[in-house]
Amino acid sequence: MIAAPPKPPQFDSHFHQCFEQLLLWRRDVRHFRRDPVDEGLIERLVAMACLAPSVGNSQPWRFVRVTEADRRVAVRANFAACNSEALHDYHGERARLYASLKLAGLDDAPEHLAVFCDHGAATGHGLGSRTMPETKNFSVVAAVYTLWLAARVHGLGVGWVSILDPEQVRVILDVPQDWSLVAYLCIGKPVEESDEPELVRLGWQEREAFENVLFRR
Repeated sequence: MIAAPPKPPQFDSHFHQCFEQLLLWRRDVRHFRRDPVDEGLIERLVAMACLAPSVGNSQPWRFVRVTEADRRVAVRANFAACNSEALHDYHGERARLYASLKLAGLDDAPEHLAVFCDHGAATGHGLGSRTMPETKNFSVVAAVYTLWLAARVHGLGVGWVSILDPEQVRVILDVPQDWSLVAYLCIGKPVEESDEPELVRLGWQEREAFENVLFRR
């Protein structure tokens, strides 16, 4: 006898409001408290991230918890070098503002999580990625965002550090050559919380007007 499929949940108006609040309060956090994060919670967040959609059900995400002090120091040094180099691309008031921004929580965040895309994985059998191979990376981004939302539900903040040399980070963490870095995440309790992006509050970039992002053809 075949079991009946599970009944889908009903998402009521209260859930709709809570979900919208979750999206509003999900922020890129750079200021962390040093309180340790429960070991089981990190594993739970990664498990929820693995529920994200992926091209061809390939599930190409690979998560690396960076716990060794020397590897963290090396990543921090790589960030400092890349950040210094990036500053040279700005001039005048924009350069002054860039130099004043706190662009990573590497020093204080209790958890560092590097997220890679395994381009050598046979899972998915090429479905959907033969014509658009970049969709494997997109799948990993979906997993990162799923983890980001899940972390916020549990009172944690996540900061995505992108001012890094991805190949150097791959070497520092000693992972296979066909793994490419998609995200380096800092995770922990935020020092402060806001429903407004920090880069808006600090005058770096306003939100785009809605009419500039939705088009019809």
